Amino acid sequence: MEDVEKQVDCSSLRGPSIETGAYENLNRHSALQPPSALLLPTSTKKEGGWSGWIAVFGAFLALFCSFGQMNAFGTYQSWYSDHQLSGLSPFSISWIGSLQLWTFFFMGGPIGRLFDAYGPSPVMLCGTLLLAFSTLMTSVSTKYYEFLLFQGFFFGLSVASLFYPSLAAVSTHFDKYRASALGIAAAGSGVGGVIYPIMLRKLFLRTGFAWAVRISTLISVACCLVALVTVKKEGRKKSSGWVDIKMFKDTCFMLLATGSFFVCLGIFTPFFYIVSYAEDRALVSQNTAFYVLSVMNAGGVFGRIVPAILSDKMGRFNLLMPTSFLAGLSCLIFWMLAKTMIAVMGFAAVYGFLSGAFISVITPCVAQISDINEIGSRIGALYTLISIPSLVGGPIAGALIQYQGGSYTGMIGLSGTSIIFGSLFILACRFKINRNICVRV
Repeated sequence: MEDVEKQVDCSSLRGPSIETGAYENLNRHSALQPPSALLLPTSTKKEGGWSGWIAVFGAFLALFCSFGQMNAFGTYQSWYSDHQLSGLSPFSISWIGSLQLWTFFFMGGPIGRLFDAYGPSPVMLCGTLLLAFSTLMTSVSTKYYEFLLFQGFFFGLSVASLFYPSLAAVSTHFDKYRASALGIAAAGSGVGGVIYPIMLRKLFLRTGFAWAVRISTLISVACCLVALVTVKKEGRKKSSGWVDIKMFKDTCFMLLATGSFFVCLGIFTPFFYIVSYAEDRALVSQNTAFYVLSVMNAGGVFGRIVPAILSDKMGRFNLLMPTSFLAGLSCLIFWMLAKTMIAVMGFAAVYGFLSGAFISVITPCVAQISDINEIGSRIGALYTLISIPSLVGGPIAGALIQYQGGSYTGMIGLSGTSIIFGSLFILACRFKINRNICVRV
């Protein structure tokens, strides 16, 4: 199968070359090259090497305790509904999780620029301190505005400060197996999404809310400290402006960003409401319902690793589009008809796998159409652009449930339809790169 990762005409690919001396006009570290470029031998440096795989390990831990813990918000939402915030509607409570996501995505651009200028360590150190501060303050919060401030804004900011530098640093160590390395690192968020809901639920019942959150803080900070030591960037640091105008003129990047915008309007909704859906529609007991979220995140572990490895073989864009489309379709068919515990568990596993594929493969897709010195800012810019749908997706879903008198039909329909619509823009991006459906893109 023809490899077109080095034969694509995208306007963003004008970065400086770091190829061997005789061929300085070719950029090995950008995954793409102009159509006329020759496929020349690269340097003899081993792909990734020890430093690369150690960075993957550190990134795995960073995502485990940050994004993985954010994936467990469904546990908090269900707990708040019966305890601290029992007087509020699901719509109001969901704003805490949505504010987490918005802050996480919106700060992608600024943090990406800080990464390009200073490397991962200073940014991740700030993220570690913010994570400890936000979770400890959450443990003593009692008012709605306190949860919004500490668990919503500050925790979302800490996740962003750990997530983006970790994945961007891993990207600089790999070319050929970049998606595989990023998939393994991103699996940390899936593993965290499996462990944190179960751990928090059991600790809530045994130790109470405050000490449960403090214990999770101790575990998270320990993981962050290891990540600080192991995650390093390959290549020189680059200081540039805060806004890169030329990325908005890159058709490939903008199609990918637009598709991601609509996908993210619906992709996190099941993580917010699958627990309450299992309780209300599948008549699953409250204690058992928390395992549904863990099953979904367990599917996400495999979804982050297996598709990422396959994408290095069959093409990253070739895999991103169909998995996104199927994730939306699974909501419209599988979730809509799930009325028993087995059906809900089955949907959770399938959707976790498909949504995990989007989360893990979207980053190497951005890196594939970016120069090595712009990877951090490009990844960050993409996530900043999709911060809006991530903010409003959860509350809109909650409002639909409330408007329909407790029915989940409208919420599920919006989630699945928006994901499918976004996948069509990703398909357009893939054909913009190369119209031949038989090549690896």
